[in-house]
Amino acid sequence: MPQPELTLAIVDDDEAVRDALSALFQAEGYPVATYPSAIGFLEAGADSVPGCVIADINMPGMTGLELQAELARRGCPLPMIILTGQGDVPKAVTALKAGAVDFIEKPFAIDALVRAVETAMARFGHTLRHQAEFQAAQSRLETLSTREREVMDLLVAGHPNKVIAWKLGISARTVENHRARVMEKTGCDNVPALIHLSMAAT
Repeated sequence: MPQPELTLAIVDDDEAVRDALSALFQAEGYPVATYPSAIGFLEAGADSVPGCVIADINMPGMTGLELQAELARRGCPLPMIILTGQGDVPKAVTALKAGAVDFIEKPFAIDALVRAVETAMARFGHTLRHQAEFQAAQSRLETLSTREREVMDLLVAGHPNKVIAWKLGISARTVENHRARVMEKTGCDNVPALIHLSMAAT
């Protein structure tokens, strides 16, 4: 599955900051979208666009920290970078503890901000890959019958066929048949591959 293009969202009530950051990151090759407020960002549905967010910590209407909390409430995985003034460092530490990738003090160092965005984009890319692996693993496991899933779970737990037969009250031959179907349906060649698939689905 190809990875969707990742967009950098810049949320700041200062137009000059928005314009400067937009020019900087467009020059770095990133698709950029800018928003004058956190509320405008949410109303535009930008929380559903893959990428990352740079947000000012102090904005009228909804602060950067409040935006971070709202995204968390929505289950939105977008990583955030918080822009702060010198007096906002304690608040920024709170943002980091809540999962922000970084906080950058104004006036910001360009190199530090670019590195933070690279880290945030890499984090989101990892999240996308994990979600894709999870969905693919779930789809493969959903092809199993209830009994086949029981056999698979016991195989993954390390039990031999005879123990599985005893636990499920069936014959070892029946276990072998179920095991063969589990391997066929999941596309796994061996138990280690089945264990990896099971882990990917959790």
